[in-house]
Amino acid sequence: MIVFPNAKINIGLHIVEKRSDGFHNLESIFYPVTSLYDVLEVVKSSGNELEFTSSGIDIPGDDTNNLCVQAYTLLKKDYDLPLVKIHLHKVIPIGAGLGGGSADAAFMLKALNELFELQLSDNVLMGYARQLGSDCAFFIKNKSAYTYHKGDELETIDLDLSDYDIRVEYPNIHIGTAEAYAGVTPKPSVVNLKEIIQQPVTSWKGIVENDFEQSIFPRYPKIEALKKKMYEEGALYASMTGSGSAVFGIFKK
Repeated sequence: MIVFPNAKINIGLHIVEKRSDGFHNLESIFYPVTSLYDVLEVVKSSGNELEFTSSGIDIPGDDTNNLCVQAYTLLKKDYDLPLVKIHLHKVIPIGAGLGGGSADAAFMLKALNELFELQLSDNVLMGYARQLGSDCAFFIKNKSAYTYHKGDELETIDLDLSDYDIRVEYPNIHIGTAEAYAGVTPKPSVVNLKEIIQQPVTSWKGIVENDFEQSIFPRYPKIEALKKKMYEEGALYASMTGSGSAVFGIFKK
């Protein structure tokens, strides 16, 4: 079975408060970008151990820590899954705020569910996905959503940008989550994202903001320059996505 885990962008991102468990509560709009995706293949193995291989962008760390492997291990605790061979062709940049690793994990859960006919509902799959990462659950339904708490609670919203071109550019800068949050001062949001994104895209500039930009841009002027470049080229709205470093622009077709 072959599936195509896609990227996402954050349209607005507010860091609301720091939690007692060390995580942060946030508010954001997640929107899937299906034109940018990894390729994930899962097949039943005839060997005597789980196999994981990868190609494309180099994936740091040990294979056993890969989120695809973790997704398989998590499901196998509750279901008698046979051994599988996993191959991940990595295209979505790592540490770019595009949710590539989370998408891989969620699509792995969905692939196993279909391949072995587990008949798990989306809500059950989302429960497993939340154990793998804060934004993994989004990719189970893979539809535009307002997200809150740690980014793991989702409310489906009516947002369709199919009449626009979404351009994503990666400045080849890796920003770790810890680094990104270290520069942020949490504060209550004064903007209702769910209401604002129902307004025309042309009205978003200067109102729909990503809190991470305030600390990331001074340290990485190249990222800020990318955003300016998007507007110079005619973007109706442009922003850094997630905790960076990728920047997206929404253009008329």
